[in-house]
Amino acid sequence: MVRLIVGNKGKGKTKHLLDMVNAEVKTASGNITYLDKSTKHMYELNNKIRLINAMDYMITNSDEFVGFICGIISQDHDLQQMYFDSFLKIACLEDQEVLPTIEKLEKIGESFGVHFVLSISIEENELPESLKSKVVVAL
Repeated sequence: MVRLIVGNKGKGKTKHLLDMVNAEVKTASGNITYLDKSTKHMYELNNKIRLINAMDYMITNSDEFVGFICGIISQDHDLQQMYFDSFLKIACLEDQEVLPTIEKLEKIGESFGVHFVLSISIEENELPESLKSKVVVAL
């Protein structure tokens, strides 16, 4: 399952994502991972949430990003949820089509029982029609 938080840069998507993940960790039965473009939000996350700075791993395209996500999932059989801040940046999708990568994440999530929440700097009306139903917060 993939859920989206959408809106232009500077609209508060990260705050919503942080609030969501910190609330979810209180009731989650499995592990939670938060991917970001830096460790800036380390102290805003509950210490039970694994923070990964995706920029440390030399990911250069969306296929490498999907492989990276599969590697994380393969190493943690208790992984329940993954949160991606600055999704377009960490997935190397700036100025590119997002639908194929999100569809891959949807299939991965279904196969391994992992839920994904993505923060995307796109207006809701700019999303492909098939993704609009996945929006949980539009700013």
